[in-house]
Amino acid sequence: MEDTEAGLVGYWKLAGDCMDYSGAGNHGKNCGADLTAAGLDGRRARAAGFNGRGRYVEVPDSPSLRFGSTGISVSVWVRTDRARDDLSGDILSKYDPENRMGFTFGIQNHASAVNSQSNYRNLHFGLDNKLIEPSWTDCGRPGNARFVYALAVGGGDLYAGTYEAGADEVGHVYRYAGGTDWIDCGIPIACNAVRSLAFYEGKLYAGTTSHAGKGSLQPDSPNKTPGGNVYRYEGGMEWVDCGKPGGENSGSVPGLIIFNNCLYAHANGAYSSNTNGVYRYEGNEKWTYCGTPRGAWAMSSFNGNLFCVGGYGGGMNTPVIAMSRYDGDTGWVPCGTLPNTVQVYAIAIYEGELYVGTWPTGTVFRWDGGEGWMDCGRLGDELEVMGMMVYNGKLYAGTLPLAQVYRYEGGGKSWTCLGRLDMTPDAAYRRAWSMAVYRGRLYCGTLPAGHIYSLEAGRNVTHDFELAFGWRHLAAVKDDDRPCRLRLYVDGEQVGTSAPFNGYEAYISNDRPLKIGFGPQDYFNGNMAELRVYNRNLTESQVAALYHQGKRG
Repeated sequence: MEDTEAGLVGYWKLAGDCMDYSGAGNHGKNCGADLTAAGLDGRRARAAGFNGRGRYVEVPDSPSLRFGSTGISVSVWVRTDRARDDLSGDILSKYDPENRMGFTFGIQNHASAVNSQSNYRNLHFGLDNKLIEPSWTDCGRPGNARFVYALAVGGGDLYAGTYEAGADEVGHVYRYAGGTDWIDCGIPIACNAVRSLAFYEGKLYAGTTSHAGKGSLQPDSPNKTPGGNVYRYEGGMEWVDCGKPGGENSGSVPGLIIFNNCLYAHANGAYSSNTNGVYRYEGNEKWTYCGTPRGAWAMSSFNGNLFCVGGYGGGMNTPVIAMSRYDGDTGWVPCGTLPNTVQVYAIAIYEGELYVGTWPTGTVFRWDGGEGWMDCGRLGDELEVMGMMVYNGKLYAGTLPLAQVYRYEGGGKSWTCLGRLDMTPDAAYRRAWSMAVYRGRLYCGTLPAGHIYSLEAGRNVTHDFELAFGWRHLAAVKDDDRPCRLRLYVDGEQVGTSAPFNGYEAYISNDRPLKIGFGPQDYFNGNMAELRVYNRNLTESQVAALYHQGKRG
């Protein structure tokens, strides 16, 4: 018989109450969770329901929850449904963002710069204690890329979509093979760029475009063949044409996003402001028109709606409709304007709120939920904010013209520069554009060098597959062995492990509350039951025992 009780510092059944049944006295305070939700057996009041919009359970800090350098294990049952109109969100966190100290555990949904669904329902567990500043590693150049337009994670792999500028060159999709190696996956196009990527129902989709180098003050490509088609990857070098959102007048698909378990594409004229609209994929080569938000660029799901931000306002003194909210059929609801903004390139959901990155002031703004926006600071002296992503507790953003990456320190307008990625000489503009989280690291693609770089902040492990819908048993473990490792489990099976690290790097004691159903990205969206937290590492057999115990009820 496996011992699954030793080391418990918290056991919240979440079945009608927030009491701690471990004996440690770490009782929770309900902040809006539905404690009458259905559990694994379908009966009411057997789980806590969270709606992704402000509901969570808070457990006050206590000595037993400080952890320090001990092992840590989390075991929990979660249910997420197929028809969801919001991010999956964070499951559990005990994290101090000011001091970058603590742990986070959640399901990643990220939309990268204009615009790919770079991560979709990928499990993440991370620790940080601010002792080591992250450094960048060059992960090579896919093919002859001048611009890494898109990154996306799925099926256990990282993929990149490229712009390749030669007269006889076309855009490609590449799969990362480790180190500086990339495997060409092809794609049957004649245009020069693969601009957007998304994993949908287990398949990789790619949107194509004709890229004009002049937009980044680069020489134009001699290849002027329009794009505008979406393709589905079938493995090897095989692709299936999924049609042309926007019809024959469309020359570009700058955005792919998943919303309410449907794939949406933004289609427009090749590198112009002649926006043709947003379309929903219906299978085969069919796309349904969903209206035309003004100046559509980046897209993201958030709090029940599909949001689209864009640009081309006509100059510094012309207000831009910064964001529109899709409310069904072909209707889009304006959500305010941004000052001194011509284009909006990126959306990120951080601490349950929506942030956008802009040109030409290099400023990030936070939406107030109505038509107002809060200035969250300029990133150095940069002009444009592009890729934005939440990674291991913090918000990161890439810039132009120096291709730098910054970390948001919160507290208003504070940003820390983590280095410059593209050192190409005599280039007017350099971009740190596309971002994704893969194998516990943050990846960023650049222009004009066309290289991809990665860093690890703290210690992390990810499950780089889409988490299946319905009830799933999840476990996260930090070993107290030396060297340490992080491990992830889904339904009793190990699905991810980190690189080994030293014990002192895992000291994460802080005085912040433990939050169930909330963390650095977003509020959890689904049901949760049988949450256990340990101050030791569970073995593989103990994780499996907890899974089978839950299945038996």
